[in-house]
Amino acid sequence: MILLQSHSRFLLQTLLNRLQDIEKGVELDYHWVEFDDIRYHVQVSMKNPHLFLLSLSLPTPPPETNFPGGLPSGAIEAVKVAYAGVVQILDPPRDGFNLTLKLNFLKFPPDEDRRQTLLVKIASVREIVLGAPLRALLKHLASKSIYSDMDRLVALVHRPNESFFVIPQVDKVVVVFPMRFKDSIDTVLATSFLQEFVQARRTAGLNNAPSCLWSSSPPLELNKAPVEALSANAGFVSFVIFPRHVEGRKLDRTVSSLSTFHAYVSYHVKCSEGFMHTRMRRRVESLIQALDRAKPDVEESKNPKNNRSFKRLSLKEARANSHS
Repeated sequence: MILLQSHSRFLLQTLLNRLQDIEKGVELDYHWVEFDDIRYHVQVSMKNPHLFLLSLSLPTPPPETNFPGGLPSGAIEAVKVAYAGVVQILDPPRDGFNLTLKLNFLKFPPDEDRRQTLLVKIASVREIVLGAPLRALLKHLASKSIYSDMDRLVALVHRPNESFFVIPQVDKVVVVFPMRFKDSIDTVLATSFLQEFVQARRTAGLNNAPSCLWSSSPPLELNKAPVEALSANAGFVSFVIFPRHVEGRKLDRTVSSLSTFHAYVSYHVKCSEGFMHTRMRRRVESLIQALDRAKPDVEESKNPKNNRSFKRLSLKEARANSHS
């Protein structure tokens, strides 16, 4: 199975192209939308070719989430830590967006490897902003510290008007995803996929992976969740994260995997649906070819040598033929 990359490939390519053509002073004004209704806008003027404006619009949060100032809790601090020295946060952001960043290419490190690392981190702005509260909770788990949100249900936005839930505890963090799909076929495929996903976790080679459970009804951890937030037509998926899953560099990978889990499932559901459509089309084509081979040859049917016709003779004509 393919794990989705946390960074925006189009944004990363746009940044790379801009750095290569920075002396040309080409004006840029791009809008695009990526999965989970994340909208981007980049803008560069000819007057200031070294300045790069990046605006980000997040999905509409449901009422149970905490979205102070239009951003998830701790998002501003996470951006400042990730892009210290090269990015300025504009307040207020551009109209229609939750966050606008001003990048100064003159402050980028001259070393090629460090610059590439920074560009990938900038292209991962979606994960840094939306994953900020989840990262904070998992950091507390890694340090095994006690804080005010302990054992409290925390709702985090990840799709328009949809949230997933985090239940932090001293020795573990439980993450629950209500899985919703609009298309009935996607719902059936996703349900089957998630059940196989849970079964695959039980194989011997994945003993160190987080525990994974699926249920058609809300788990007990969601007893205090709002009723309207528990409408899931593809069931509920729960992950149990332990300190060993967030040690050192594992923290970034865990945050990325959890932040993109619904998109990950949707991607594989669509791939499965496309694969089945391809197989069905090939099967239909083979059946049509078999039917074509079974048809009689039209040219042979028109050949007079193969045609036999009979004419009924009169008694006089029969006698004449017998005498001849």
